[in-house]
Amino acid sequence: MERITVTFEAGGAGRGRLTWGQQQVFQAMREMGSSMSMGGVVPVQDGRTVADFAGELRFFMRRYPSMRTLLRFAPDGTTTQEVFASGEAGLEVHTAGTDPPAAAALAAEVFAAWKARTFDYTTEWPIRMAVVRSGADGPVTHVLVEVCHIATDATGLATMIRELPRRHELGPAPATGPLEVVAQQRTATRQTDNAMRHWESQLRTIPPQRFPDGYREPRAPRFRQLVWTSPALHAASERLAALLSIDTAPVLLAAYAVAFTRVVGAAPFATQVIVGNRFRPGLADVVSPFSQNGLVVLDPRGITAEEAVLRARRSSLSASKYAYYDPATRQALIGRVAKDRGEPIDLQVFYNERRLALRAPQSTPDGPAILALRPQTTCLRESPLPYFNEKLMLNIDDVPGTIQITTEVDTAYLRAESVHRLLEEMEHFTVAAALNPAAPALPDLPTGAAR
Repeated sequence: MERITVTFEAGGAGRGRLTWGQQQVFQAMREMGSSMSMGGVVPVQDGRTVADFAGELRFFMRRYPSMRTLLRFAPDGTTTQEVFASGEAGLEVHTAGTDPPAAAALAAEVFAAWKARTFDYTTEWPIRMAVVRSGADGPVTHVLVEVCHIATDATGLATMIRELPRRHELGPAPATGPLEVVAQQRTATRQTDNAMRHWESQLRTIPPQRFPDGYREPRAPRFRQLVWTSPALHAASERLAALLSIDTAPVLLAAYAVAFTRVVGAAPFATQVIVGNRFRPGLADVVSPFSQNGLVVLDPRGITAEEAVLRARRSSLSASKYAYYDPATRQALIGRVAKDRGEPIDLQVFYNERRLALRAPQSTPDGPAILALRPQTTCLRESPLPYFNEKLMLNIDDVPGTIQITTEVDTAYLRAESVHRLLEEMEHFTVAAALNPAAPALPDLPTGAAR
């Protein structure tokens, strides 16, 4: 392996605290023992050379201050960041054999080694980049990029990819970086105050525990991930969303609320939702993480399926409105409310809508067409997780033509078989609601689950 030194100059050096989004993601990174990195391996078929990719890395370092930022840890536990105006980055060049499968295998091997190694946050730039070439003098066959989550989120990474072809037009002018965001947030005290009033009103009314039965000794492996897919859920959500003139996101959120209520036997349903915050002025294209948690509370008992979806939509909108705040202030609020109520408040149930572009429903399949899809529902994969820092998290993946849900669970609180049932209940609710939105969201009392 060779390492090509890529020098860069950009300006805009400085030090400051972490942004609100960085604080949230870095806490998760610490809990998970992972850099939670993004990126991948992409075949190169357009003749770009090693020099071309060195130029692309130089563009990333000059354009995006978050790519030339290192963390600083003070003895008192405070974490800050330092943005550098100039420096050197390294482009790795790996040489494979001339057989095409050899290059692909080497690229996969290098990327896997990267993923297994956390970034050194104090000395290593939060972007790794490499190329694989076929033979010592052969063409570049693959490019590899890995970006640490402290530097950006998926939307920021998409901005980098989108702006790359315009790098000569954009020139060396740096984009907005984390220090500018910190300065803006420092004056946003009203935003935090309003958000905390909303959070407090919810925290003082929801049941403190999400899983009334509490901890039960789990079977190994304790932490698990299930990847489940349902074309029928996709078709039914499209039909119901079209009938209600909304997008499918609140349909799935309502289905989660109904299924959780039925399987766990706890109501009202409460979940934290991951809010991207990119809809806020000036944040759409900034390369930095902005996701923070919102809180959705929904009681599906005694209402119709249609009303459950509409309430999910209203609660989701409120959660998004109040998901931009100083994390330390929220943590203090949670502690204060827990002390007043005399017990901890469990907020370890999550929902993450990962589809990047929610749109109006594209079709309104009829009942027979939806029902005909149900045999295609399947669990694609179930595997152990080395560590999980919550109790339950549903991620709605961005997969065309189906609803794919990646579920992570602590089986000390919800058995794996109950997770399967939860997903099946989501499908059952949505299919039934698509056929008759006026039917009860919960047609009988919650039955609980064999946890």
